[in-house]
Amino acid sequence: MGKDGTSIPDEEWERFLRDAEAGTPGAPEEPSARARMVASRLAEDPGPPEGWRTHRPPARSGGRARYFVAFFVLVALLVVAMDPGRVTGWFGGDGGSGDTAPLAAESERPTGPPATEAAAQRPTLDDPFRGSPAAQWGDGVAALPLPEARATGWMSKAQVAQALVRSRDFLFSSGLDAGVLRGERPAKAIALINPHQKDVQDYVSAAFRTPSAEHDPLKLFSRFAPSKVRIVGDVVKTRGLITYREGKRGAVEVAADVTYVYPVARAAEGSDEVTRTIVRREIVMGWDDPAKIITEPGTFSLVSYRSDTANGGCDNHTGYFLPEFAAERAVTGGSGEGDAADPYDRSTSMDALVPEGGGTGCGIATRL
Repeated sequence: MGKDGTSIPDEEWERFLRDAEAGTPGAPEEPSARARMVASRLAEDPGPPEGWRTHRPPARSGGRARYFVAFFVLVALLVVAMDPGRVTGWFGGDGGSGDTAPLAAESERPTGPPATEAAAQRPTLDDPFRGSPAAQWGDGVAALPLPEARATGWMSKAQVAQALVRSRDFLFSSGLDAGVLRGERPAKAIALINPHQKDVQDYVSAAFRTPSAEHDPLKLFSRFAPSKVRIVGDVVKTRGLITYREGKRGAVEVAADVTYVYPVARAAEGSDEVTRTIVRREIVMGWDDPAKIITEPGTFSLVSYRSDTANGGCDNHTGYFLPEFAAERAVTGGSGEGDAADPYDRSTSMDALVPEGGGTGCGIATRL
C-alpha cells in the first residue's frame, strides 16, 4: 500500500525485487514481521495509540477488600450474639414498643422483675401489649408447657401425662375461655373439680349465686362485665410454671403458678383507650387415688389456691373484674392504699405475698 492508501503498481513491485536481489544502494528493505503487524493495526485503527498516562492496568485481585468485608461481617455477628434486640431495631423492630422478641418458656422462678424501659408507652387497640413486659410473653395456654411425665404416686407415666393435660385444661377454661371472659359461667372448669369435695362445691355455688368478699369467683375464674368492658383482640398473654409432685395418700399434686395479662377497653362504641388487668394465680390440683379418696374419673380435688389482681377493681365483689381507665385514675388517684407492687414480678413466691384463698387488701400497682 502507498502512503496515500493506494496499492503499489506491479511494475514498481518487480523493480523493488530486482534492486533488492542486486543489492542496489538505497533500495528499500522489506518490512519486518513486527513492522507489517504495526502497519496492519494502523490500517485497521488509524487513530493515535493510547499514551502511557492513559494505560489501564489489569484489575487487582481484591484481597484487601475481602479482608475488610470479612472483618465487618465478624463484628456484625458479634453484635447479634451480644445484643439481638438492638439489631432488631435496625430493621424496623417493633415500631418503638421496646424489645418484643419472645421469651423462652419459664423453667424456674426468675431472679427479679422484668425490665421497665418501655413502661411509658401506652397500649393501643392495634398494639394492646405495648409498653408491657407481656409483649414478650407467650399467647394463652400455648405459653404454658407441661413438664415431662413420669410415674408418680399411684399414677403410671401415662396417667400423669393425662393429669397434666387436664390440669392445663382447667387453666384454660377458668382463665382464658372467651365466653368466660365475657361473663359466662365457667361450666367446663367447674366440671373438672371433684363433685364430692363439698366445701369447694359450696364455695363455687355461693360465689356465682351471691358474690362476696368471702365467696369471690374471681379468685379462681376470670370474668369481665360485658356491659362495661370488652377484651381487646383475641390474645391473652400468659407466663407461668407448671410442676407436679407426690402428695398425701399417693395423690399427684399439680401446681400451676400463672400470670394472665388481659387487655381491655370500655364497652362503649368508639372507645379506644386500652388498659390492662393483670392476674396471678397459684392453684394446686390433687389427682387422688380413687382407692383412697371418693372422687370421679377425670376430676381433681382443689388442694389450695391464691390469687393477686392488679386493676381489677379494689373492694370489688360483683363477680366481675372492673378495671379503671386513665380518666378515672386521674380523678380518684387510683384504687388501692396498700404497698406498691409490680404485678409483672414473678420472682417471689405467692406464699409470701398472698394468704391461702386469695388476697384481701388493695395494693398499688407500679405499672399495668
